[in-house]
Formats: sequence, C-alpha cells, structure tokens
Amino acid sequence: MVSTSVGIHIHSFLGLAGFLLLWILLFVCAHTLVMLLRDDPLIAWAIGPLGVTTLFVCEPSTFYILFDALFPAAVSGSVLYVGLFTSLPSPIGIPRHPLIEIAVIVVGVLLTSTKDIVVAMRDLRYPLWGEARILRSIQFLRASWTTIHFTPFGLSYLRDHFGFNPTDISQAF
Repeated sequence: MVSTSVGIHIHSFLGLAGFLLLWILLFVCAHTLVMLLRDDPLIAWAIGPLGVTTLFVCEPSTFYILFDALFPAAVSGSVLYVGLFTSLPSPIGIPRHPLIEIAVIVVGVLLTSTKDIVVAMRDLRYPLWGEARILRSIQFLRASWTTIHFTPFGLSYLRDHFGFNPTDISQAF
C-alpha cells in the first residue's frame, strides 16, 4: 500500500492568480483557434461571459466536433502539467507523485472541458441541421447575455430564410 503525504503549499498568491489567468486564457485561445480553422460561411459571432462563439451555416463534421472538444482539453492538461509539475518555478508546491499528478490534471481538464465534452456528445447523438441549429444557438446565446454580431452574409441569411432582422431576434428570444 502506497502512503503519500499530501501537502499543498502556495508560494505566491500573485503567481497563482497569474497562472490561473494564463491557464484559462490559453484554453480560450485554443477554442478560438479551432473556430478559426473552420472554413464554412460565417453567419455571426458572439462575445459573452463564456468566451467567443461562432455560428456557421453548415453542420460541422464529426472530426470537427471531436477536435473542438479534445484539442482545448489537451491544451488545458498540457498547461497544467508544464505549470505545476515541471522544473519551472511553480506558484503551488504539490508533491511529485504520479497519482497526484494524474488527479490534478484530470480534475483541471474536467473543470475546463466538461461543457465541451457534453456539447460534443449532444451534437454527435442528437444533431440538428440547418435553421434549427442556428435558431437553437441564437437562443442559447441570447440566454447567456452575449452580444451577437451578424456578418453581412448572416444578415441576408436571416432575411431570406427567416424573414426577420437582428432586432426581431432580440424581441423573439
């Protein structure tokens, strides 16, 4: 039976705050990079408390859905490992034991990526196509206090397919 003393020491509160900020920033940048790699007609993009979201016309491929969930999770785990368990100065003193390292990284990845994994599983299990996907996304975005910015293509798409403009969307949802 393995016995390990778990003593976590915070060396610097400012360093810890900076590390947490860097961790979340790199996670959001990974999501943004995945969104930028998609080459479909863009309807709108939204900025809100949960980050940047994009709305596209076409249904994403299975590869893109999985990549959008797994790449940011891998970035999150890598940042945690490099920031906490390598020879770089760490703001937190965590004992070097493989089980502790795995537990810290798994908990960190679950904190950042649970929503992404649930959304990916929903999109794979119950995919929505076309206008239904766009309307569901707009409804979720409006409910989370985001600011939606429509592209010129998106404005013409709204007029042609739904017969309304962005002002009508804010009143409908």
